[in-house]
Amino acid sequence: MRLDYLLNGQPILEQHGNENLEIKGLTSDSRAVKKGYLFVAVKGSMQDGHRYLAHAVQKGACALAVENVEDVFKDVAIVRLPNTRAALSELASRFYNYPSKGMNLIGITGTNGKTTTSYLLESILKEEGKNVGVIGTISYSFKGKSFRASLTTPEPTDLMKIMSEMKDAGVTDIIIEVSSHSLEQGRIRGLSWSRALFTNFSRDHLDYHSTMEEYFKAKSLLFYSLGEEEEGDQVKAIINMDDPKGRVLEKITKASVVSYGLGDNCLLRAADINSSAEGLRFRLATPAGDVSITSSLFGQINAYNILAAAAVAFSLDIDLKIISRGISRLTLVPGRLQPVKNKRGLSVFVDYAHSPDALEKVLQTLRQLTKGRLITVFGCGGDRDRGKRPDMGRVAGSCSDLVIISSDNPRGENQAEIADDIEPGVKESGLRRVEMSLPLKEKGYEIILDRRKAIHTAVNIAKKEDGDIVLIAGKGHENYQIIGNRKRYFDDVEEVALATSS
Repeated sequence: MRLDYLLNGQPILEQHGNENLEIKGLTSDSRAVKKGYLFVAVKGSMQDGHRYLAHAVQKGACALAVENVEDVFKDVAIVRLPNTRAALSELASRFYNYPSKGMNLIGITGTNGKTTTSYLLESILKEEGKNVGVIGTISYSFKGKSFRASLTTPEPTDLMKIMSEMKDAGVTDIIIEVSSHSLEQGRIRGLSWSRALFTNFSRDHLDYHSTMEEYFKAKSLLFYSLGEEEEGDQVKAIINMDDPKGRVLEKITKASVVSYGLGDNCLLRAADINSSAEGLRFRLATPAGDVSITSSLFGQINAYNILAAAAVAFSLDIDLKIISRGISRLTLVPGRLQPVKNKRGLSVFVDYAHSPDALEKVLQTLRQLTKGRLITVFGCGGDRDRGKRPDMGRVAGSCSDLVIISSDNPRGENQAEIADDIEPGVKESGLRRVEMSLPLKEKGYEIILDRRKAIHTAVNIAKKEDGDIVLIAGKGHENYQIIGNRKRYFDDVEEVALATSS
């Protein structure tokens, strides 16, 4: 694509060099530059792309998009824009020929439930006969292909490229988990949404957003961006009205609202909910009638996730029987209240919960199934919101009988200091420190920083005959730990299997 065509519509402040250059690709990562690429220098929270202009040129960039012109490179075109981050998504969308056009594009945002809801919705859409693509926390998948995700919502150039590949492969419906980071950073500018879903809102990511107000403001950008129509079709916002923030979003969006929840004021409701170790059963009440829902997923948290997916499907005029079948066919979501089969027959679950609200909901769900003791292993990520650590400890201590504070992804922080931040919350819940060894009759907590040892200890303490349940929380589907600047292989599910094999 020619540079002048690619830049058409951009608020150019200054331009140098040949504007008729043929652009073969674009990126904001100088390491990914190839010959004939446009390098877009973006100022981030950690790095400034303007520091890597020479590296990009060395790698073969023939054009540079910048916010300030300090260096001029021979035979390299330079264009100055007021906001390269904002421009990046629009440039990527144009370069890949507006991949969201003509697609049924569904965005899911909220603190918790995005991944499970995306899996449920994918199952329903496939039951309807749609060709579905999913871009989310666990993977990017379409037409039998699956790629491990590096970010919940990819950077703009990656996102548009993936969507373009999906479109070329015949995908008709794309489900995207939309993170607050991606919304604030403008990664999804230039997309044409058909549906936007709000799951819920609670504390998370305050290391990035600073305040809950700023965090919600970022989330709400998806709903501010919705128009009343897209390519002649009505755009709809699907909103959880049981969450107080749902009413706020209803007021700010121009799109038609489809509400869901347990309250009588919701358009789609779940009634007569029955949750057990075997899963969920409830009646889905809609304006088009009622339908029975059966799922192997369990707990009220999944009742909401199922409702969310059903509400999106309902807004797309999918038959209730197809919605019901699609939900029943999904048996597992990796790392989301995932039961781990093991040789000792213990009830062990792995879950991604890494915020106070998510951990509390998971523990409340498991408490209803626990006949003996509820044993929790968890930690908190390093270089992330420190303020939530005592809250996580308080939740774990209040909802569990035994707690093992361990490591998560400590990153650049000292693991012991992270545990020290968590411990006051556990103490506040009333638990006292004990030695995790058999026989153990009392309630309490221990700090075992080695996550492998912590998991093995929890599993060894648990007794099947007493009806104990073990929760390994925080990492879910992740198969690694980040310690310092090193990423090492580590899988909670595999560790449970190893711990129960002897």
